[in-house]
Amino acid sequence: MLPVGYLASPLVFALISKVIAHRFSRSYRMSDVLSLFSLNGRTALVTGASGGIGREAALTLANAGARLVLVARIAERLEAVRKQIVAAGGQAFAFACDVSDHSAVDQLAHELEQAQMLPDILVNNAGTIDRSPFGKVEASEWERVISLNLTAPFMLAQAFVPAMRAKKWGRIVNVASILALQGKPNAHSYAATKHGLAGLTRSMASELGSEGICVNALCPGYIRTEINVVLQNDAEFNARMISRVPLKRWGSVDDLRGPLLMLCSEASSFVNGHLMVVDGGLTVTH
Repeated sequence: MLPVGYLASPLVFALISKVIAHRFSRSYRMSDVLSLFSLNGRTALVTGASGGIGREAALTLANAGARLVLVARIAERLEAVRKQIVAAGGQAFAFACDVSDHSAVDQLAHELEQAQMLPDILVNNAGTIDRSPFGKVEASEWERVISLNLTAPFMLAQAFVPAMRAKKWGRIVNVASILALQGKPNAHSYAATKHGLAGLTRSMASELGSEGICVNALCPGYIRTEINVVLQNDAEFNARMISRVPLKRWGSVDDLRGPLLMLCSEASSFVNGHLMVVDGGLTVTH
């Protein structure tokens, strides 16, 4: 038992007060850190939002408080994502649009401006791949992949950067790939576009950073999505790929949620021109 008058001691009282103040201060700092990832009051546009990485990106940003503008070509699939976000208490609006069509992008920008929904955050996720061997790549397929994977992100950024400039705040995340850093057989146009997207990310970052706009790229490794079902079903490829990944597994779309949210929020306020690799360690070991 403490001696009578012990709690009344000025020294002990000061020590107790200091402990209480430290605990309150720590609680405040934790709250402050968590607020860095909040997207309350922000509007985020995600392309390719009807499935795969794009769908998960949309759900993640909505869960963080952003109002979502969902863009993809297939209206029915897009509507299903919109309903899922709204059912969870979020805000989402669906726009069926082929972002490789320049006139369609212009129309989308016009509609969003009229609706006062121009995005603070742009996630350029829509993409495609042609798996033809080098000698059989057709010019039409080459141009199709270039148009969607590289030209569309450029055109979308041009359409929405002016509104970000006006606010002195913006986040652009280009979804690239580890093939922005490597080559791979039978993925020639895809690798070319992802290398190009890495270069575009860095050049935009160098020009737009002074206006409060951070531009970064997310570079996933082998993530289980619809675009690579053919690889998932290839037993030989699976064994070879998993043997090269230190974490010994395929990635999932869930593995991209944290990195993406960081790049879209205040948590990345001094991250600009970065290629964020999320690949289980594959590119650092091979």
